[in-house]
Amino acid sequence: MKLDNVFKKTRLASARYITLNHSRPEVPEGLLRKCNKCGGAIIAEDVKNGFYICPKCGGYFRVHAYRRIEMVADEGSFEEWDKDLKTRNPLDYKGYEEKLAHLQEKTKLDEAVITGKAKIQGCETVIGVCDGRFLMASMGEVVGEKITRAVERATEEKLPVIIFTCSGGARMQEGITSLMQMAKTSAAIKRHSDAGLLYVTVLTDPTTGGVTASFAMLGDIILAEPNALIGFAGPRVIEQTIGQKLPKGFQRAEFLVEHGFVDAIVERPKLRETLGQILKMHGAGEETVVPAAEEAAPESAHLHNKVADAWDRVQISRMKDRPVGSDYIQALFTDFVEFHGDRYYADDKAIVGGLAYFHGMPVTVIAQEKGTNTKENIMRNFGMPSPDGYRKALRLMKQAEKFGRPVICFVDTPGAFCGLEAEERGQGEAIARNIYEMSGLKVPVLSVIIGEGGSGGALAMATADEVWMLENSIYSILSPEGFASILWKDSSKAKEAAAVMKLTAGDLYEMGIVEHVFTEPSHYTVQNLKEVTKAMDAKIRAFIEHYGTMTEGELTEHRYNRFRKM
Repeated sequence: MKLDNVFKKTRLASARYITLNHSRPEVPEGLLRKCNKCGGAIIAEDVKNGFYICPKCGGYFRVHAYRRIEMVADEGSFEEWDKDLKTRNPLDYKGYEEKLAHLQEKTKLDEAVITGKAKIQGCETVIGVCDGRFLMASMGEVVGEKITRAVERATEEKLPVIIFTCSGGARMQEGITSLMQMAKTSAAIKRHSDAGLLYVTVLTDPTTGGVTASFAMLGDIILAEPNALIGFAGPRVIEQTIGQKLPKGFQRAEFLVEHGFVDAIVERPKLRETLGQILKMHGAGEETVVPAAEEAAPESAHLHNKVADAWDRVQISRMKDRPVGSDYIQALFTDFVEFHGDRYYADDKAIVGGLAYFHGMPVTVIAQEKGTNTKENIMRNFGMPSPDGYRKALRLMKQAEKFGRPVICFVDTPGAFCGLEAEERGQGEAIARNIYEMSGLKVPVLSVIIGEGGSGGALAMATADEVWMLENSIYSILSPEGFASILWKDSSKAKEAAAVMKLTAGDLYEMGIVEHVFTEPSHYTVQNLKEVTKAMDAKIRAFIEHYGTMTEGELTEHRYNRFRKM
């Protein structure tokens, strides 16, 4: 950028500029900076007003703690806590006190974390923000104490907690005392969780070491800023240990989402809005769902499927232009916030899940997703979940149980993925665990089979209080091709197998396996989706009204008896 252009952009920002013998004006000192990411010349005021993001490369600069609070909290709402806690020197480490004094003078901070209470879009919350300028926000005794006190007070006042993490890890100068803060903060968060309260972490660059291995990764919801470095061991330590260069993007936020450890990456300008939405979805005073009159069960003519058309139903359930799980989420719910990952290994894109509103009530929605074109089919593995997908679904269900939200599942899978990786990661265990846990969930659970309901891969999301089907969906022990192959040693007899298997909605309704069947338009696509979702909306409202009045014991007993009689 030429100096003339810089001056033109900065002239209005400041009237103080220097002229020497009528030469060209110069930029005031401190006004022009260099981006340490792209090397471009940037105007400091523009960066401050732009969420500390480089206007040229989009790179994120680290944000001071108080500035961070200004960016997300309602103006004037922040009340700081425990400001004057004093840091000790448990190891009598030489020069430590002097280092602390210098940093306190330089940063105007007492320690590496600021804690207190604030409002975000009107929602009261406890907030903690780490500041990397203070010993790289390493976790010493005072950092651990301030976070623990904040969480304990939040538990007493029944408030959610949001912590912005940024840390190099444990504080070496405090030795084992620093290590103990990992246990102390984690134990406080466990008590907060046991009280049924919300904990959100926002991982910023960098979040490493003992902070990652304690309070940073324990959030009910874990968000991250784009490209933030997140890991236990730092990249340099890993490279020295294994003796090889790490791949590009390793340990960055995007890597963590792909591997199942972060719910979502949120751009900094959208953080306040996103946090406010999450807080509201977990707050009190939600709008009550007004129940609609429950519509009558379909006529028997709709339910009676002749032997000859069972295979036709199979074919229709697999139609490429048939609505998929995400279409139902969009049609039936508002303000959907998708969460990613199983917190173990990966984010399986065959499962889509998160939070949404249903007529003003927060619900957890989970769908098996096939995709709508070849590219999406491949990305979503044609709707065949891996163990990571079932574990993601279960994580969201358990989260719903903690916060008392109904769970609504949309089932559409030819079956769980059969592959080497799936077996290595425990496909059978993942399905069994879902069925086991769903049978005892203490919130209403509804499952709707919208396409294929293949085997245990479907049952792992259909162990519910009620199971509904669309007229041309199917639900079976396995595919007709597999049935024919196993029993008749001839997969080409799939059509005959479909007739024998009693896999249509009508068959299953008459057998008492499902509670309701929705009729479909003759050629069912996204264009006429509303013809189905209008009736479905009314039924869901009635379902939530009915099961929402049950006690936890009544819910689990009803679900147990539902399957006990089958």
